[in-house]
Amino acid sequence: MAAQEGGDSEDDAILIPETATLLPSTQHCLHSINSAVFIRELRSQGISFQLWPPATTLLTLLDGHRRDPSTGPLSPTLSALDSRQRPHRILELGSGTGIVGIAAAATLGATVTVTDLPHVIPNLLFNVEANASVLAANGGLVHVAALRWGEAADVEKIGREFDLILASDVVYHDHLYEPLLNTLRLLMSGEAEEEGRVFVMAHMRRWKKDSAFFKKARKLFEVEVLHVDPPCLGSRVGVAVYRFTAKKSSRKMLNSVDNANIIA
Repeated sequence: MAAQEGGDSEDDAILIPETATLLPSTQHCLHSINSAVFIRELRSQGISFQLWPPATTLLTLLDGHRRDPSTGPLSPTLSALDSRQRPHRILELGSGTGIVGIAAAATLGATVTVTDLPHVIPNLLFNVEANASVLAANGGLVHVAALRWGEAADVEKIGREFDLILASDVVYHDHLYEPLLNTLRLLMSGEAEEEGRVFVMAHMRRWKKDSAFFKKARKLFEVEVLHVDPPCLGSRVGVAVYRFTAKKSSRKMLNSVDNANIIA
């Protein structure tokens, strides 16, 4: 994403984290708050340490919502949260570099918990700390926690007091489809379902096998497409953003999972 250009006044200046000049990082502008988020990638360490198009799509949509809350693909979902008249509490699954969670905290003034596997946590912490000044200036707060999909104990440890769940590019390895869905069941059951908790996921379909995840997900959730990016150069498909809400018909199944977890 290109750096913001424009006027020379203090109001137009982009707020840059003090540590930015020390980081081997990429800059991502949030024009709505005249700020930039800096993210360190460690490409040699694997896919969790790299930025992917679905993450930057969510960043762009969050930025757009802050600029004009009345329009945009995320407006109905985020406007519903605004009616609660308190800071948003957001959970991000499979955060990777943390760019989506950091952007959500900064643009929404939200408290966000970014999560991933234990070995990813050090880089997540690094990126959160690198953007501490931007977060503080905009009323955002980011917590970092390990969360293994399918592990009920991990969900209980971080709690379930969230208004919104975010994720980008998490439908990747097919052996993780069921663990991811199990985690979503735990997070969106019981009181969460009654409160209308929503899961927003950005995804770029790469393989035919991706359809297996959506087939399983539609048995439990209403799934609707909120936004589709045009394909990038060299790609056949663009990033799509989906909204998941619990089906009324699946309430008994979701609650049975919740009750079984409590008993365990």
